[in-house]
Amino acid sequence: MDLRKLKKLIDLVEESGISELELTEGEESVRISRQGQVVQQPQQYTMPQQPTLAVQSQVPTTTSANTEEAQETGHALTSPMVGTFYRSSSPEADPYVEVGSSVKKGDTLCIIEAMKLLNEIEADRDGIVKKIMVENAQPVEFGEPLFIIE
Repeated sequence: MDLRKLKKLIDLVEESGISELELTEGEESVRISRQGQVVQQPQQYTMPQQPTLAVQSQVPTTTSANTEEAQETGHALTSPMVGTFYRSSSPEADPYVEVGSSVKKGDTLCIIEAMKLLNEIEADRDGIVKKIMVENAQPVEFGEPLFIIE
């Protein structure tokens, strides 16, 4: 977050008389309290503090439906984290794998971007990619099936 914007927010808290202000912008979250402490936290840490019933009820339903489908047709490689799914290392590069690709344990299958860090996701077993469960550049949840490997 821009330093000038942060200073403006601090001034706003001081002038308004409110005791605390929390602002989330994209992946950044800032909490300013009158106790004199400014804490900047990544969104990953603020999301569990702000759950809604709609999100909680939808995520398990979607995940369990995808997991059931995966169990019927092969092994599901699931996301180890919350982030954004990318099939290749850059927009111009070819995808790491396609449906029908043969993979070995340890081969990179995709990248998940979390908190501005790119995390390579590797195959956890040998096999053939039967299905890619997520579209490129889409958000994924922890435990969400990414690939079906037979």
